[in-house]
Amino acid sequence: MSTERSWFKSSYSDAEGAECVEVAASPGAVAIRDSKLRDGGPQLSLASPAWEAFIDRISIP
Repeated sequence: MSTERSWFKSSYSDAEGAECVEVAASPGAVAIRDSKLRDGGPQLSLASPAWEAFIDRISIP
């Protein structure tokens, strides 16, 4: 079984590579990383309910 994640860059990230955030979903969790630090950089992993609560909190109606 592969542990490779499919990362997606934020639509708010600019084309220059600054302020880029990427997320990757897996069963039960979402990983978040800085796309400038892809190889070996820190990653934050949130359980799916915590990610959903975070998105609900920051979403603009």
